[in-house]
Amino acid sequence: MANLYYDHAVEPTLSTPPLEGIVRADVAVVGGGFTGLSTALHLAELGSRVVLLDAHEPGWGASGRNGGQVNPGLKFDPDRVERDHGEMGVRMNLLSASAPAFVFDLIKRHRILCEARQLGTVRAAVNSKQVTALQNSCDQWTQRGAPVEWLQAADIAELTGTHRYKAGLLDRRGGDLNPLSFARGLARVALRAGATLHGESRVLGMLREGTGWTIRTARGSVQADRVVLATNGYTDNLWPGLRRSLVPVFGAIAATVPLSREVSAQIMPSRAVLYEIGAVTVYYRVDTGGRLLIGGRGPMHEVQSPNVIPHLLTYARRLWPALEGTKWGHGWGGRLAMTADQYPHVHEPASGVLACLGFNGRGIAMATTLGAALANHLVRATPLDLPISPIKAIGLHALWPLAVRAAIVRGRVSDFFGL
Repeated sequence: MANLYYDHAVEPTLSTPPLEGIVRADVAVVGGGFTGLSTALHLAELGSRVVLLDAHEPGWGASGRNGGQVNPGLKFDPDRVERDHGEMGVRMNLLSASAPAFVFDLIKRHRILCEARQLGTVRAAVNSKQVTALQNSCDQWTQRGAPVEWLQAADIAELTGTHRYKAGLLDRRGGDLNPLSFARGLARVALRAGATLHGESRVLGMLREGTGWTIRTARGSVQADRVVLATNGYTDNLWPGLRRSLVPVFGAIAATVPLSREVSAQIMPSRAVLYEIGAVTVYYRVDTGGRLLIGGRGPMHEVQSPNVIPHLLTYARRLWPALEGTKWGHGWGGRLAMTADQYPHVHEPASGVLACLGFNGRGIAMATTLGAALANHLVRATPLDLPISPIKAIGLHALWPLAVRAAIVRGRVSDFFGL
């Protein structure tokens, strides 16, 4: 499914023809999202022969369809990360804190045209319980020297143009971009660095051949010393158990037509991005073309029209009554990957095979940064700032659609009552 909204991307679609015949590589990368593209780019820059295979084309999945927010940090506050992971947690916090800067520096270095702006991320609280949680988060990041600022209700109202929130946290490390254009830019730079990219090349199987691997598609195969699996929300049964270690969750986004100057001035005048910290989050931004994008949980299937996500349109009008009568030009969605512990995962299920996935809605910054880290790990044996863990299947995985629906209902009730 093409994303017609982001198709105004300045970076053009690239020619990535299907794999034909037998080719040789140092590393084969499966998946053309941010993780795979960043891994391929940085491997090529380090002198490796790298072949990337995607079932569709680079940026086709959630990497090219997400809300475009480049946010710092992991799902949990830094104290929790360090309690969960000890010394490794300290490294994880440093990695996630610096991830947005890595993305924006990469864009600048390679002159990727993707409407990138580093104007900050606002985290917003709608009830007293969330205010307390957000204050704790602010204290923890302040202690670590992060450029964060506490926002009282009046402050966040000035930044956002709505009086919905009781308090907020402005993190100046964050920002936004056009994700499809960013993905295409990564693909362009990877090709220029010497990587080979093949679209329409779904991997049908992997087989150990001596000390390496043969990766088979319908029309060819790659013989590689090592393999990186970077399939995230679109993970299938290619590697045993990997699909069942994730819960695919469908996100949905609606976008207005370009707003009038008068209305645009009332909505997120700071042009920072925002996400609410509730159990069922809503996030939004105004892009460089003056369109409001608002996203959240949608139906458990692909979305291709704003008409099927009326709750987001209603909520946007609640935030900004000036939107009444505004036309919504696009609605779309994609599949994200959630892990049971809500941390990103790196696995090494066999010698020469790495899997990196499960970004829990923080894919732009973390996936791009981890792609570079994987490349350095493979070529230079640089230690990863994320634990390499065994693949663990989620119990009763076949029931995940019912479980997700139940979790959304519980979360909305909890957020409403401030539980």
